[in-house]
Order: sequence, then structure tokens, then C-alpha cells
Amino acid sequence: MLSRTAENLYWLARYVERAEYLARTIDATLRVTALPAAYIGKTNEWDSALLTAGVAASFYQTYEEANEHNVVDYLSFSVDNPSSIRNCIEAARLNSRSVRTALTSEMWDTINSAWIELQAVWSKGTSTREDLAKFLRFVQETSLRFDGSAYRTMLRNDAYWFSRMGVHLERADNTARILDVKYHVLLPEEEHVGGPLDFYQWSSILRSVSALTAYHWVYRETLKPWLIADLLILNDTLPRSLASCYGNLVRNLDQIGVAYGRQGAAQRHARGIRNRLEHSNMNDIFQHGVHEFIQEFITDNSRLGEIITKQYLI
Repeated sequence: MLSRTAENLYWLARYVERAEYLARTIDATLRVTALPAAYIGKTNEWDSALLTAGVAASFYQTYEEANEHNVVDYLSFSVDNPSSIRNCIEAARLNSRSVRTALTSEMWDTINSAWIELQAVWSKGTSTREDLAKFLRFVQETSLRFDGSAYRTMLRNDAYWFSRMGVHLERADNTARILDVKYHVLLPEEEHVGGPLDFYQWSSILRSVSALTAYHWVYRETLKPWLIADLLILNDTLPRSLASCYGNLVRNLDQIGVAYGRQGAAQRHARGIRNRLEHSNMNDIFQHGVHEFIQEFITDNSRLGEIITKQYLI
């Protein structure tokens, strides 16, 4: 496969996954801000949404205040934000056009129809919360349709493996950032762990990664920070956990290595991260510091993206 084709497939999958993640982040933030002030306290949930998206610095170059209108506009529709949902869908469509013959008709139809609807229906943004809810559902359904189409219709060859690599690398980064903001920023110092603010914030985090029901299935307990961290970091039965993402990344990279007849730095680096996750436990992570552990993971995950690019995409 040409490196340009592999790059387009890889980034196509990343952009679709990123758009869904932003939609989930906005949806979870709306749920928390809809609660009475007695429950959500003095925190600014919209600031936390910007932090999880990694765009706080660029946001404040354009806006002075992080409120619902400004943050939703910046994360969803802003042409100045390279990672806005609008730009992610447009970039996904551009990448899909470049590799049209490598996609199945179902995958192309999903991306192309989403781009057409974005232009026709959502070009001016949303004016009400009802419209915003419809837009967020549209984004999430687009991602689910694309992911399902890829899983059901693609040949299991290098095109599929590069696409899946993009999904799992992006997903791992997103889950890590959500968890890091909760532990390091979201909860005020004066708030007691287990209080009402803590409960609703943790619920919003689990909803943003579709893991609230899974948490109760696995632990059958009330929400506890160390169990939530265990689920999102180490439990490889949860599709969005760091452990699950790296299990898939290693498998996809190994398939590419076999197909191309050689292993490389990307395979070694991914195995190193997976092995560290497999041999970690929550007691050690808490003693080392959850924030420090996640920051190290985010750096290593970003490094893997750079290695993959150097090894296969340029």
C-alpha cells in the first residue's frame, strides 16, 4: 500500500473518532450543567470540556469567557478550531475522497452523506438546546455507522489495519484526557470525594465514554474513583479503556508487520505500553499519582503516533 493511502485511512478514522468524542464531551457537560447549582457547586464545567478537548489555550485567544454558547460554538462549528466537529467531518470527507477506491460503498456513503447534511442542515450551527441535542446525536450516529460499516464490510487487510490503528490511538488519547481532567482539575479541593458534586461529575465522565452501565455490570457498587480509574485504565473488557485500546493497537501493528515482512519501532513501542498496562495495578498507580501516570501515558501515546507516521506514513 502507498504511504499516502495508509495516511489517509489512518487520519480518516482518527477524525471520525475525534468528532464523536467531542460530541460525547459536550453532551456529558450539558447533563451536568442542567443540574441544580447545589449539586454542581462552583465549578465551570465548560472549562473542563475545553481542557479534555485540549483546546483551552486556543479558545481563550478568541473568547473571553467559557460559557455554554462559546464553548459549544468553538468545539462544534468553529472554522478556526482545527479540531472542531465541523472541521473533523470535513477533514474525514477529504481523506475519504482521496482513498475512495480503498473504502467500501457503505463507508463512503456514511462520510459523504454526513458531510452533505452538515452543509445543508448545520452550516449555521444550532439555536436551541433541542437543535444541539439533534446535532450531537447526528455526530454520534455517523461515527457508529462508519465504525460498523468498517467492521462489517472491509477486507481484513492493511487498509483495515491502518484504519483501526487510527481509531484506537485516538480513542486511547481521548479516554486518558477525560480521566486526567477529572482527577487533576475538575473536583475542587474543598469538595469531599463521594459528595454529590463528585457523584455527578463521575457520572458525566462515564457517560462520555459510554461506560456508566458497564461500570455497574463490572463492579455492582456505587461510583468510586479508584474503581472508575481501574475500569478506564486497566479493564481490557471495556472497548474504550487504555488497556483495550493498546491490545487492539498491538494486534493491528503485528498484522501489518506480518503482511510487510518486518517489525519495527512502532511494534516495539506499542508492546512496551501494553506490557506496562498489563503489569500495573491501581494501588501502584495511586501511589505514583494518577495524574502523573496519565500524563506519561499521553506522552507515550503521542510518541507512538509519531513513530507510526515515520515508519509507515511518510
